[in-house]
Amino acid sequence: MDKLLLTGDEAVAQAARAAGVGLGTGYPGTPSTEILETFAALGGRAQWSPNEKVALEVGIGAAYGRSRALVTMKHVGLNVAADPLFTVAETGVQGALIVVVCDDPGMASSQNEQDSRRYAVAAGVPLLEPADSQEAYDFFGAAVEISERWGLPVLLRLTTRISHSKSVVALRPLPPLPGPPAFVRDIPSRVMIPAYARPMHRRLRQKLVEIKAWGETAPLHETLPGSAELGIVASGVSVMHAREAAPQARLLKLGLTYPPPLEAVRDFARGVKRCVVVEEGDPVLVEACRAEGIEVEGKPERYRFGELNVARVRRILAGDTSPEPEPPRGKPPQLCPGCPHRTVFETLRDEGCIVAGDIGCYTLGVLPPFEAMDTCVCMGASIGVGLGLRHVLAPEQAQKVVSVIGDSTFVHSGITGLVEMAYNPPPGGHVVLILDNDTTAMTGLQEHPGTGRTLDHRPTRRLDFEALARTVGMDEVAVIDAQRDPPAFRELLRRSLSSGKLWVIIVRKPCLLAARRQRQEAAAPAPIPPPDTHNSPEDSAIPRRPPGPPAYSRTARSRSSWRESPVAVESRRSPRP
Repeated sequence: MDKLLLTGDEAVAQAARAAGVGLGTGYPGTPSTEILETFAALGGRAQWSPNEKVALEVGIGAAYGRSRALVTMKHVGLNVAADPLFTVAETGVQGALIVVVCDDPGMASSQNEQDSRRYAVAAGVPLLEPADSQEAYDFFGAAVEISERWGLPVLLRLTTRISHSKSVVALRPLPPLPGPPAFVRDIPSRVMIPAYARPMHRRLRQKLVEIKAWGETAPLHETLPGSAELGIVASGVSVMHAREAAPQARLLKLGLTYPPPLEAVRDFARGVKRCVVVEEGDPVLVEACRAEGIEVEGKPERYRFGELNVARVRRILAGDTSPEPEPPRGKPPQLCPGCPHRTVFETLRDEGCIVAGDIGCYTLGVLPPFEAMDTCVCMGASIGVGLGLRHVLAPEQAQKVVSVIGDSTFVHSGITGLVEMAYNPPPGGHVVLILDNDTTAMTGLQEHPGTGRTLDHRPTRRLDFEALARTVGMDEVAVIDAQRDPPAFRELLRRSLSSGKLWVIIVRKPCLLAARRQRQEAAAPAPIPPPDTHNSPEDSAIPRRPPGPPAYSRTARSRSSWRESPVAVESRRSPRP
């Protein structure tokens, strides 16, 4: 049996290959990004989608076709994918559909701190929580079995510490493929008009009852021996912290945490003098236990925030609510030296603009020396928030409002904001800056539909931002390299703000890190794809992509028009009504 030293993300990718997953989809987001990248490197069919909702919808289609599908995202991405998640729980699936969601307790690289276990409860889907990389591998296989046995999507929840920590993984055999992909028509199960949806909801709840009964004695749970003086109930990385913090305690380690095995917890709690639930994030297990009359202790409210560690678990067990030591201050993040976004934020600052910002590395424009971002809510919100400000502020202040959004974020969820801008235009117009650096820089230089390259960097069709903006109905569309000619950018910004029109200004300059990598990969010989040792031809209805031209072929994205001139402006000749 092969053994490898793997992160949790890498273990999930290995398991997906071993389980014969036919298609992996997702949107990059720390700490989940490496799952699909590793899956692709292992020879799996993987692709970045414009956003998490689309990724899940593609995965649903694959699962409807009796293929095994993997969908990856971080916790805030699950918000975006919630709509299809709730409905596919009722329609069910024919092939395994595994949604891997990676939470970020402590917000190491996120705009909020949420607990995705709440989604399992709300949507009614089973949820598994691995405690290390081995369990990330094993639980993926268990998720496949559960998904195919009950015809439901399954959430596999990792957290930052599991995703990025390494442990030894034995690559055990996983459930074999039940058969080749095929579509079987079943209109009442998949077309969710009310008449069909009502019985499907009842069917879902019955499935959850069955899974709960099965989960009470499932091999996914384990009781670790210890003193009956103290019993600890934990799941995920909290198991590791609790075991180290209180090695003498008896510990019930839960793998399937929704539906929770409450009778197993009840029996465990009866066998110890004191029972404490240690969980990272919200008190999900505590609330479920107390609702069933199980006497357990939870953690004080202060430990609901941030990651747990051994020291914090010791404090929880001791009931210590005194102020925690301040962690050492790290170096504040900043835009890279030479980053093309610097010129943009310097100009916005100097012009006194009210900046509705967005999610990406350019969010660092909020920090000194720029301090040129006034709002940041979620992916794509910059355009809607900017429009709302424009609608209500007095004209002299509204004229200073600018929406700033990155290229990947614009594709993710900014396009509908642009449609709103054309449909409900503010009286004084609006200005949107699309900071196009030809990559998804914040999460590690991934591709997106605006780069003209797929996840494996092969050329594909490129989304044309200029043509899209004109088609949507913008009055003016401009493309400029602000770093090359800062005075020209400043003048263009002033002109657009005072015009009373709808403007999209595409500030285009490749990220320095991405450009360097692109040059290196373009000069390297084309890699030889690894042999497909996991799937026979009949295992997947999605053919492998044949070898193509060298990665990052610049012919995939011609930029001659904007390289020749620091600014190019295109106007709609018909006036805006």
